[in-house]
Amino acid sequence: MSQTPDTSMISESSILRFARGTRLQYDRVREVWFIQAPERAFHADPIAVEVLRLINGTRNVGDILELLCQKFSAPRDIIARDVLALLQDLTTKQVLLAV
Repeated sequence: MSQTPDTSMISESSILRFARGTRLQYDRVREVWFIQAPERAFHADPIAVEVLRLINGTRNVGDILELLCQKFSAPRDIIARDVLALLQDLTTKQVLLAV
């Protein structure tokens, strides 16, 4: 039985994990991060890498936002807007799933 992916709106209370067979990986030859998924791959820019390295299936998006705000000393509303858009896009593409 296959599960239908949850592509509902991502919020600060959402807990995300990588979809089965999908992972963030560093290519040492090309010196670039990418998201490897079955039959596809996505280049991950440095900002996306910072966010995706915090996805662990137990930490909610709000906690991720707090960690990013501390690390980059940036306004939370700006970080939240960008991170939520990124996570929503990756959820829609079935790279990330809500737990």
